[in-house]
Amino acid sequence: MKKLIIISTAILVFGCTGDFGDVVDYKEVENPNLSEASVVGQPNSASIWLTGLERQLANVFNETLVLSELGSDNYVNTQTFFNQFMDGLLIQITDPDMRDTQRQIQRLRELAVFGIGQVGPGDPNYNAEIEAEFNYFEGISYLFSGMYFSALPQEPVGVPVTSNEHYVNAITSLDAAIALNAKPEYYLAKARANYYLGNKSEAVTAATAALSLDGSFDRVAMFDESNGPSNTFEDALYERATFDDLQPLPTLDFVDPKYSFLDPNEDAPVHYLKAEEAYLILAEANLSDDDIAGARTNLTALLNLISTREVRSIDDSIEQRSQVDEGSRPDNSAVVVNGRAGLVLDRQLGDIDVPSVSGTSLTAEDIAAMQDDDEGLSLVYRTRQEVFIAEGLRMVDMGVKLVIDENEILINENINEGDLGTTPVVPSFISAVVADLDAITYDAATGVATTVIDLNDILVANKTSDQVVPFE
Repeated sequence: MKKLIIISTAILVFGCTGDFGDVVDYKEVENPNLSEASVVGQPNSASIWLTGLERQLANVFNETLVLSELGSDNYVNTQTFFNQFMDGLLIQITDPDMRDTQRQIQRLRELAVFGIGQVGPGDPNYNAEIEAEFNYFEGISYLFSGMYFSALPQEPVGVPVTSNEHYVNAITSLDAAIALNAKPEYYLAKARANYYLGNKSEAVTAATAALSLDGSFDRVAMFDESNGPSNTFEDALYERATFDDLQPLPTLDFVDPKYSFLDPNEDAPVHYLKAEEAYLILAEANLSDDDIAGARTNLTALLNLISTREVRSIDDSIEQRSQVDEGSRPDNSAVVVNGRAGLVLDRQLGDIDVPSVSGTSLTAEDIAAMQDDDEGLSLVYRTRQEVFIAEGLRMVDMGVKLVIDENEILINENINEGDLGTTPVVPSFISAVVADLDAITYDAATGVATTVIDLNDILVANKTSDQVVPFE
């Protein structure tokens, strides 16, 4: 009905004058500085286009990170100007953040496709390395489409493609990149796509290949503090001054804020494809194969790698951890959370040390005591949560999917409300605990804090579901 109303309105408007079409025919307006000819066929245009793709990826993260972290149990939105609905997993087609997230991912795809088909072939200095990157970015656009949406068109006003199909198409593009110029992050992106598809053997092969090329690789998205885009999530976590923004679960206090101010020109990067993920994929596969020795080996390698990653010493004294009420949240190192000490930092006694790439509470003793059981698998998921905080993976691990936005539904004749992709996907075992995702109890007098639920245990308890824990 809505589509019919829009079409009818358009007929009335455009039917009011025979000349109105000429007035709005923007295709006839040409800017000689922005024409296709100014890019296609020019020397070094491919490398310049590649820089544009890197910039667009930063735009993608500025949309996906806010939504996915708010939609997870990592952070509670106590008082911000960011999305007011995702904390309660109220996912709506009318939410402009759905529109913006979808568009930024699709723009990344279209830029990559145009680079492969037009810009690269027209550049006399085009080479295999840049061509591989174009294919890589196309693959990343499909990967993110599959991660965050249950269905999404893969071309302008096209038929929605399921998340699994997006993962398969991501693998195809990544294979093209690997064939041209193999890089560890290409293999890891392929491993992630296979991981979420539940293709254990293929995920293990790709993760192993990534580590064989470089056991400590780290692909980052860069941000420009002075000219933009700056890192929106860094603004939320650190540069908010006295504005009380996002509060992490007390179990994650020690890894917050992952992003903090660097300098007036360069903003904190997002470490979005790193070797840690390969080790965690391998360890999870080990557990599903009843190979506890292999899991311990891979987790030990993970710990060794994390010990080499950058830890930033920062002044975070402005962070009161007070939420709205003074003393409402754990704020000093003496606090014990879920029976564990050392998870909360005291930000008022001086600079604090916070991992900027990866951090974890996992210890060698934990690994040695780990067994091939649900508790061991829950430990792997706790470690995933810690290592990937503020990187947009937790909501995906929860099986939650966003929706196609209303504008796309209205203008795309291939989509109607109620179709796959237009309704949110929230597993029943997640919707049952939405109110408790970020809930804690805290007694400041005794210094004891407890999360109301342990979502890692809930994920593992529902491991037979096809929405979570893909190797089970």
